Amino acid sequence: MQSIRVIDSHTGGEPTRIIIEGGPDLGQGDIQSKLERFRNHFDHYRSAVVNEPRGSDVMVGGLYLPADHPNENPGVLFFNNVGFLGMCGHGTIGLMVTLHHLGIVDLGKQTIVTPVGPVVATLESRNQVRIENVPSYRTIAQVEIEVDGLGPVRGDVAWGGNWFFLVDLPDVSLHQSNVEALTDKAWRIRQAINAQGYPEVDHVELFGPALSEGADSRNFVLCPGKAYDRSPCGTGTSAKLACLAADGKLIEGQPWVQESILGSRFEGRFRWHDNEKGIVIPEICGTAYITADSNLLIDDQDSLRWGIRVE
Repeated sequence: MQSIRVIDSHTGGEPTRIIIEGGPDLGQGDIQSKLERFRNHFDHYRSAVVNEPRGSDVMVGGLYLPADHPNENPGVLFFNNVGFLGMCGHGTIGLMVTLHHLGIVDLGKQTIVTPVGPVVATLESRNQVRIENVPSYRTIAQVEIEVDGLGPVRGDVAWGGNWFFLVDLPDVSLHQSNVEALTDKAWRIRQAINAQGYPEVDHVELFGPALSEGADSRNFVLCPGKAYDRSPCGTGTSAKLACLAADGKLIEGQPWVQESILGSRFEGRFRWHDNEKGIVIPEICGTAYITADSNLLIDDQDSLRWGIRVE
C-alpha cells in the first residue's frame, strides 16, 4: 500500500492538489530535466492524483519541488487530466497558501521555478497571494478563422505562461447556466485555430461584459482537457493583459479586474518588460483556501490504482 500526501485548495473556485509527500523521486537537476523524468517515467502519478476515481477532469495537480541546494529556489510542476502545464496562476496562488498552511513559508516574497520560467509570489495574508508572472505577449492580433457551426470568429493568439486564443463575444451569455453551450463553442474554436497553424494553442478564452460592479470583464476559459476554469485563470488573465497593453487599452500599473464564469475575481496589472518591446510582466492577485489535508492510497490490488486515463 503506497501513500501520497496531498493538500487541496481552491482559488476562486478552481481546485489545486499539491503533492507534498510520497510523490515520484525526480532526482536532481534543472526544472526541465525533472519535467521530462516526470512525463516519461512517472506519468502514472499524475493520473492517480488528478484523474478519477480520486480526482476529476477539473482538478489541477502540482508536485512541489523543494530546492536541491540552499542557494536555489523551490519549484513546481503543474499538471491536469491530460498532461502537464507550463505555468498555472491559480495553482501558484494555491501553492503559496498551501506552503503557508504547512509552515514552510511566511508572509512575503518567494521565487518559484516553473518549466517556463521563475515567478515571484508574494503571500500578502493567509489567503491572499500576488504573483509576478512570466513575461507575456501577443503573437498575432485579430486573426479570423472559420468555425464549424459558428461562422467567422476573430481573436488574438497570446502567451501568458500557456498559449491562448482570446475571443471577445459580447453577445454570448457568460453565465454558469450556459456552461454546456460555452464549452461546445470554445472546443469548436480550439479545433479551428489549431487547424489554421496554431497547434500550440491549448486554452480558449471567451470574453464578455462583467456581470458585477467593479469588474472590467467576465471570461470563460476552456482548459486543454475540456474542463472549464472556475477561476478567472491566472495565465489567461496574463495573456489578456498583454493584449490590452498591445492595443493601448490599458496603461502600465492600471488595475484590471477579471471575473470568472462563477463571478470570482483576480486583480491584474502589468509593467513593460525592461528589454523586450511588446512584452509585459503581468501581476495577478487572488485568494485561495485550504479544503483538505489527506493521503491518497495506492493499493496494489486495485486495477484502477493509477487513475482512469483520459486519452
